[in-house]
Amino acid sequence: MPYPIEDKLVIAVASSALFDLSDSDHVFRTEGEKAYRKHQEAHLVVPLGKGVAFPFVRRFLAINQRFPDKSPVEVVLLSRNSAITGKRVFRSINHHGLDISRAAFLEGKSPYPYIPAFNASLFLSANENDVLQAIDYGHPAGTVLPSHVVDDEGDTELRIAFDFDGVIADDASEKVFKAGTLEAFQEHETSRAHIPHSPGPLADLFRKLSHLQKLEDKAVDEDANYKRVLRTGIVTARNAPSHERVITTLEHWGVDANEVFFLGGMKKDRILSVLKPHMFFDDQRSHLESEAGNVPMVHIPFGVANVD
Repeated sequence: MPYPIEDKLVIAVASSALFDLSDSDHVFRTEGEKAYRKHQEAHLVVPLGKGVAFPFVRRFLAINQRFPDKSPVEVVLLSRNSAITGKRVFRSINHHGLDISRAAFLEGKSPYPYIPAFNASLFLSANENDVLQAIDYGHPAGTVLPSHVVDDEGDTELRIAFDFDGVIADDASEKVFKAGTLEAFQEHETSRAHIPHSPGPLADLFRKLSHLQKLEDKAVDEDANYKRVLRTGIVTARNAPSHERVITTLEHWGVDANEVFFLGGMKKDRILSVLKPHMFFDDQRSHLESEAGNVPMVHIPFGVANVD
């Protein structure tokens, strides 16, 4: 029996994150809306190329193929296009074989109010203003940053990595760090090692991913040859002794990550270049850098890390 929408893990994605719209955007910015409409009509049969979030979305949707009786995940399209100019987007979705059937076309309006209506645990967009509005209203959202699109179709695993503070957890501890010294932060976290953090903007996403991993645990129990598809990681600048509160939080929530890295200020790209996630979420832009430029990065503009 399929999951009810309330129990599904739903991700909302803008066409700007899913596809390469650089040519279309250039026409819109330089020639205006009327020229943009003509451009889309003239290129209606030309599929849009893969965007930064495409490899992530394709693998995410493939989870349903592992659990067809449940179909526990869904992707919905939230677009600033009108329904007419959005025709090319849906034709591209069909061309690439993506199982996306639900959509909202809002003719230039920001889609953020509809995130909870679709029960989305995440909204991905390349439009920073839309993401900022979503975060301001308490909705889970992230800005997809430009990077090289690498989609190895022979690699079926979906790897997702998260920063901890200001992403999975709230930014209460980051506020302590910003206001004082590293020593004061370590003392604060050590004294509260037994107290779990409050949830951050992507806590619901992380919890539901953990639930999917429990489905995979059951699949392995039933079939030793089952090959897991989902792998999660936490990559945080924390180190000992402040690491213990992270573990306390995960235990309290009943969730886990496959790999957890406490880097103590090391450059995160050193880990990400090995882990090769299909998406990495962080609330600090300074951490969203990859020397090779091929790690898909998402900025979560939440909390004290994003206050000037």
